[in-house]
Amino acid sequence: MALLEANGLTKRFGGLVANENISIAIEKGTITAVIGPNGAGKTTFFNMVTGFYQPDAGDVMMAGKSIKGLRPDQIASRGITRTFQNIRLFKQMTALENVMVGIHGHLKAGLLGILLNTKRIREEEERAHVEAYKILEYVGIEQIANETAGGLPYGLQRRLEIARALATNPHIILLDEPAAGMNPRETLEITEFIRQLKRELDLTIILIEHDMKLVMGLSEYIHVLDYGRKIAEGTPDEIRNNPRVIEAYLGKSATEAS
Repeated sequence: MALLEANGLTKRFGGLVANENISIAIEKGTITAVIGPNGAGKTTFFNMVTGFYQPDAGDVMMAGKSIKGLRPDQIASRGITRTFQNIRLFKQMTALENVMVGIHGHLKAGLLGILLNTKRIREEEERAHVEAYKILEYVGIEQIANETAGGLPYGLQRRLEIARALATNPHIILLDEPAAGMNPRETLEITEFIRQLKRELDLTIILIEHDMKLVMGLSEYIHVLDYGRKIAEGTPDEIRNNPRVIEAYLGKSATEAS
């Protein structure tokens, strides 16, 4: 059984069909890429899997159970988290506080306990503070723990967003263009870091990425979307030589020339 399955997902925005009958199965412990030209529907697919959009048709299953209709926070509590194409940090908070936001979904504190500021609540908050710092250490950015997120360089903001996602204690993490805007050195570092996440944390990773060198070197399996439909799937070697994929990226003349 696949850990995550999308079955016939369809999403319409008025007359625009952003995703049509998308079916994708993700095996536990793998790194899978979802690729395609701009406007192919990749982020819409991520948004449906994580509850930000509700599909007009189809279903999303995690470990054989439907998660369709759940809110993003409910899906996160079941072990699916994500980053965003456009970084969504709390810019006025420190790096440490941003990570603590991810942890708070797992805390037991109720509203009354928070209002009364009980000893148990204070102890739980302190444990969250320590855990958040350990996550920053793991990601390699503990030195900026007390710096405001909005003032950090782009590459560090990307890492911080991943740290906040890890704070939800996920089984599956969806990375939306994790190398976007990075220089070659930063891209190499984030590539190795994604491998580390799989190796050390036993995470299942799904990524959207336009850097084809990163995709081909990192992914074990690839799904290709174009105009909202899945046009191909396979290993990196199979995708690299697939005429429909070449046509989607380079145009029909490229396949005719070959």
